[in-house]
Amino acid sequence: MLVYPNINPIAFYLGPLSVHWYGLMYLVGFAGGWLLLSYRAGKPGSGWKKDQISDLIFYVALGVIVGGRVGYMLFYNFHDFIRAPWMVIKLWQGGMSFHGGLLGVLFSMWLYSRKLHKPFMVIMDFIAPVAPIGLAAGRLGNFINGELWGRVTDVSWGMVYPQAGTAPRHPSEIYEFLLEGVALFILMWCFSSKPRPRYAVSGLFALGYGLARFFCEFFRQPDAQLGYIAGGWLTMGQLLSLPLIGLGAFWLVYAHIKG
Repeated sequence: MLVYPNINPIAFYLGPLSVHWYGLMYLVGFAGGWLLLSYRAGKPGSGWKKDQISDLIFYVALGVIVGGRVGYMLFYNFHDFIRAPWMVIKLWQGGMSFHGGLLGVLFSMWLYSRKLHKPFMVIMDFIAPVAPIGLAAGRLGNFINGELWGRVTDVSWGMVYPQAGTAPRHPSEIYEFLLEGVALFILMWCFSSKPRPRYAVSGLFALGYGLARFFCEFFRQPDAQLGYIAGGWLTMGQLLSLPLIGLGAFWLVYAHIKG
């Protein structure tokens, strides 16, 4: 049995301002994406210029932050959102949704595609391989915050989170870090290192993330305000992942039929 290390969520102070590890993890995700996309943009025949990547990351960051926060309020905390809609701007209180962030990125990339005069799916296929970097960083941020812990377990690596009681639990943030982050990044980076038909890279990401998230949800404690939403086992995270699994499979098949 392991004990949660009780990490201080505040990394350091800048005068009266406290800088949280969770926010720094977002910076790590965006910076990692910028570096790797700049690397690929510099390759001959990439169709991208390095000076376009900074604008691209700005649009991605805007979509992630706005979409992630609004998505969390709509999908996971709708009652409080209706009661006090201004809570959506209180980012410092936590609460971000990947699925909301994805919708935000889809919208921001649509706007960017119009500005750049590039096909929408060309942009999505370009950024999909680096998305797991942000996912991995975000899950580390969840772990540092001591949030989104797993269900009670008797496995030898079960972890006791003081804020969740005395029973050992699955360290589900680490499962998601390894599966949605590290493993999915390796798969996406290798797959996209060779020319692929349009939709294929985005399709693999949607399918891979959807399956990984659906699986990890079996070990993660459901959100207290929602619990299980059907059958005594289905969680909101699993429900929201089902369309991704279906869309990803469709895009992969469509890409190879068309391409």
